[in-house]
Amino acid sequence: MLGRGTRLLAGALTLVCMVLVGPSAPSDALFARSLPVGAVRDVVPNRVMTWNICNPCGESNADRAAEIARYAPQVIGLQEACERDVEEIREYLTDLHGLVYHVEYGTVLRNWNRCGGVPWSPGAFGQAILSATPMTDRVNVEYPDGGSEDRGYMAVTATLGGRPVRVFNTHLAQRRQESVRAGQTRVLAAAVARYERAIVLGDFNAVPDAPELTRMWTLAADTDPRCRPSSTAGCEPTTDWHSKFDYVFLRGMAPLRHRVRPTTHSDHHLLGTDLDLTTASGGHL
Repeated sequence: MLGRGTRLLAGALTLVCMVLVGPSAPSDALFARSLPVGAVRDVVPNRVMTWNICNPCGESNADRAAEIARYAPQVIGLQEACERDVEEIREYLTDLHGLVYHVEYGTVLRNWNRCGGVPWSPGAFGQAILSATPMTDRVNVEYPDGGSEDRGYMAVTATLGGRPVRVFNTHLAQRRQESVRAGQTRVLAAAVARYERAIVLGDFNAVPDAPELTRMWTLAADTDPRCRPSSTAGCEPTTDWHSKFDYVFLRGMAPLRHRVRPTTHSDHHLLGTDLDLTTASGGHL
């Protein structure tokens, strides 16, 4: 008969074997508990995207995260974003898809109806940038005239292709407010012009040949090579109402591939590009 100490040692060894091997489950079943579900890839280097996630639209943040994970951009700018929603999207991206992002916010207002919270402490609403690498030098600017709702831009410095790149994210005034958008692009373009390498993401609420976008076109080109203000026939729509309102403007770099991806989880499509940073301008921002 085994002594008590021997029985305890044998039991401990048996437990260790069960933990390492598992009683009758597949050999990788236990690892699934310690790794995020679907953690089969990392972000795609030098891929940037923009997406107006639509708010308030009652969409599931798990579905929003799944849409982002499908393309796994290195950097994505979100508009109409509640801070609480973005935090939940980040958690889903990590826990369900194995994608880890840093986040910076460009809050333009606090709105209880849109973003929850309590009336005396409503949720933050505006823009957000998710990046697989840390971001620095965040600025958040509200436009002097937001139009029918407060609007603004945010900017951060991110690392893409081993080089610092200034990334802007904006949401301009709603449709039928052309003069307001013209003032907003004047402010935005002045900020973008200070950088040799810049990416401008956002929902501009204007078609490519709209006069209020002239300042942006003089500074940068849209990632869609077929879309220019002088030739809009090739501009791929980015909204459910078949207009191109969303842009990834590039300054000092070139696109490799351009994508518009319709989604059922917003009235705006996902818009992204893979960047060719071998042609980027010198080492200084």
